[in-house]
Amino acid sequence: MIDYRGRMDPVDLDEKIKLAKSQGAVPFLVSCTCGTTVRGAFDPLDLIADVCEKHKLWMHVDAAWGGSVLFSKQHAHLMKGVNRANSVAWNPHKMLATGLQCSALLLQDTMNLLRNCHSANATYLFQQDKFYDVKFDVGDKSVQCSRKVDCLKFWLMWKAVGSNGFADRVDKAFSHAGKAYSCYATSIPTSNVTLRGTQSAEDHHCVAPVIKERMMKQGTMMVGYQPLGNKGNFFRLVVFSPVLSQKDMDFVIDEIERL
Repeated sequence: MIDYRGRMDPVDLDEKIKLAKSQGAVPFLVSCTCGTTVRGAFDPLDLIADVCEKHKLWMHVDAAWGGSVLFSKQHAHLMKGVNRANSVAWNPHKMLATGLQCSALLLQDTMNLLRNCHSANATYLFQQDKFYDVKFDVGDKSVQCSRKVDCLKFWLMWKAVGSNGFADRVDKAFSHAGKAYSCYATSIPTSNVTLRGTQSAEDHHCVAPVIKERMMKQGTMMVGYQPLGNKGNFFRLVVFSPVLSQKDMDFVIDEIERL
């Protein structure tokens, strides 16, 4: 169950786990989200961690979108409790606009999990009789093996703009989204903004596709839409580009109204 902001309800989670156990099931993992796809919601990690520790469950955090808020002093509180997770997924290519693709899986792990899961022990690739400790070889722990090194893109970008530069990108995205939210939005003020008109939910399913068709045929914008529960189609603005200006945000709103 989620609350009105789209966040997981820890009390309901605890009850569902108890119910599953009473029915003979064996729960083993809880997957939280920081920055949900449509609404940009952040689950209450600290409270969920309490439930996971109580039931001895693995706690995973899907922070593909929202993990980057940790660079911002203003918005890092949204990730409070992430340090208690067993694993965290994060995509710098999203909110930080690192070159595609750039993904990370972070583990609080003492069991060498990645090697145990992914190691092929292929002697023609990873020799074990090296002059240094082979546990530092990451190749045999990787899903991608010899594919491109995603982290190099992130490292180069970090060297170029610095932690303060990343913080500025996050803060700017939230600022632009917040201004749009204060005027028109229906979701909470994160860097995701969902917009809809005053029509009924039934009409929303028809209106958004028509407006989308008009904006594409006129070549002015490409803004996605999707349904949200039983409320019909919403336009979804995912604000993260560091080159966006308030003028751009105003244009989006004005153009949707014009079309």
